Formats: sequence, C-alpha cells, structure tokens
Amino acid sequence: MLPTPAVSAIIPVHNEAGFIDSALPHLIASMESLGVAFEVIIAENGSTDVTAEIVARIGDTDDRVTMIRLPEADYGAAMRAGFLEAKGAWIVNFDIDYFSADFIRSGLRTTASADIVLASKRVAGSDDRRSLLRRLGTWGFNVVLRMLFQAEVTDTHGMKMIRRSVVEELVPAVQSTKDLFDTELVIRAERAGHRIAEVPAMVEELRTARSSFVKRIPRTLVGLWRIRRSLRREARHHVAE
Repeated sequence: MLPTPAVSAIIPVHNEAGFIDSALPHLIASMESLGVAFEVIIAENGSTDVTAEIVARIGDTDDRVTMIRLPEADYGAAMRAGFLEAKGAWIVNFDIDYFSADFIRSGLRTTASADIVLASKRVAGSDDRRSLLRRLGTWGFNVVLRMLFQAEVTDTHGMKMIRRSVVEELVPAVQSTKDLFDTELVIRAERAGHRIAEVPAMVEELRTARSSFVKRIPRTLVGLWRIRRSLRREARHHVAE
C-alpha cells in the first residue's frame, strides 16, 4: 500500500500522444528528486489520440501514476476533477510541458507562511523567455485583474501549489472552466484571506503554442466579466443573509 502523498501533481492533458511518452517519465523523475511521497494524477480530457493508452501503460508499471478521464476537452474541468481526486497535503498543478521540482521545493519551504504558492512570471527574479506578444498578454491580463478585482497577485496562470484544505473549501464554488478555472480559484482565495506567496519562475516555450493567444482574448474578457458578476452576486447574497 502506497504511503499518503505529501504532494499531488495534477496534469491536465489533451491529445498529447506525441509528447507524453517521454515527458511523463521525466516528470516522475523530477518528483522523485523531492524525497517525499507523491502521486501524479493525469486528467485526460477529450483526447482523440492514444494519450490515454500511453498513460495507462506507464501507470501499470508505477502505482504513483493514476488517470482520470473526462469525455470533453476542457482544461479547467480537468484541473477541477484532479484537484478533488488528490490525496496530498499539498496539490500542485503542472502542464505536461511545464513542470519544475524546484518550484515544489520553494513551495514546501513556505508551508508555515502560505496557503497558496504561485510561480509568477512577473515578480522580481523571474525569467520570461516567451515571445514579446505573450509577455505583453500576461501584462495586459494582470492589468485587467487589478481593474476588475483589485487583485494583488501578479500571475494566476502557470504552476501553482495549494494547501489541500483550501482546495476543499474553494474548488466546489469555482464556476469557470476552460482556461479561467485557476484564475477564479486564486481570486477567490485572495478574497477569502488565504495567504498567497509568489516565487519567481523561469518560463521557456518548449514547443509551439497549441492554441491561438489572440483568439482567446475575447473569450477571456467575457469570462473575467462573468467571474466579477458572480462574485458580486455572491457578496450581495451574503450581505442579505
């Protein structure tokens, strides 16, 4: 019987057959370097290739790797399902092409003073090697968060590490899916008074982006406005009670 994990890594994947066969063993090796018990939960969502078969094969030889499957492609829904399935005291969200054991080490050093640790591309010491367009997009997204939510965090996308009790408290209330699930979760955590630490991140694109950044802008703005409206409605309901 496996020990209770100290860390659960949640990895949403969709049609990653050409990448995951080599990336997942690399991720497992990175987790092993931590020296703590861990689990890796692959949240496969709507893949039409052999991604699930590859993950199942790796899981057959390593009990620390499990897979959950969702019928439709939805990054946020996959993240939610993985978070709720996780058993670790700390739950970390990685992408299959963006993960770092060093980030977890930094997070574990903050366990006494933080409930959430964010890998930020915008704090001092970070090294963002992406294209100028994507760096400008992150800056603009942060401006919108400050305008709509008075958010103090500098980055809600990317690697994050969350205390299990916070996940259990807040994830059921998050309504956003797709690529705004984690943004809403972080905003809710900030508003609930949870302690958030940001550590510098090094970001380098290992492959060409699979979705159009420009095409996501209208959907993102509409989604953020819906989050704002939902939070305001909840606040009014709370006052009425």
